[in-house]
Amino acid sequence: MGWKIAICDDDAGQAAQLQADVTDWAHGACAVTCFPSAEAFRFAGDTDWDILLLDVEMPGMSGIDLAKRLRGAGCRAEIIFITSHFECMAEGYEVDALHYLVKPVPAEKLRAVLDRAAARLAVEPPSVVIACEEGNVKLYESELLYAESFLHDLVLHTTGPDYRIRESISAFAGRLSADFFRTHRSYLVNLKAVVRIGRTSVLLRGGAEVPLARGKYDAINRAFIDRN
Repeated sequence: MGWKIAICDDDAGQAAQLQADVTDWAHGACAVTCFPSAEAFRFAGDTDWDILLLDVEMPGMSGIDLAKRLRGAGCRAEIIFITSHFECMAEGYEVDALHYLVKPVPAEKLRAVLDRAAARLAVEPPSVVIACEEGNVKLYESELLYAESFLHDLVLHTTGPDYRIRESISAFAGRLSADFFRTHRSYLVNLKAVVRIGRTSVLLRGGAEVPLARGKYDAINRAFIDRN
């Protein structure tokens, strides 16, 4: 197993209980670290986590805002939110959160969600290797929000930096899974990053909006349902 797990919660008692329950679930085989705030987590400077348990309501930066910053920096950890209510659930989907758990967290429910996280971590996610100015880069599909075509070049907009590659949009689309949809002759979007589908445009996680060609509204809705 050997995963790195972080707990970020300003309630010391709850954090200690979560740490004990997670350690018990992992049979002591995982490193479990507690942070009293989002700021303390960020100050540690480590983004190489496998599972994050984030309290939604904390003084200062919230768990939701921390998750958004981490996703923006390319963190691919499985995120589990701990909350007292569900008002922020929609924002959780924007960062591809695995689950919400309501306080106080029952150990059996935590174990079930951690099992789901472990199952997802055990599967190597789909990726593509691109050749760009930075060299050869392995890009996970979950990091790619959309691709935009400029003549013979493609700009890949990701949860981290953008990349420009010399490849046609059709050729690039052929190297990706069915999670991607051609909304327009110049745009290819990740269906798992779609937040809203309109008649003429598609809103993506992070706020980007790309055009939707005439006649593709029904097709993208069917594809979105199939892939989510």
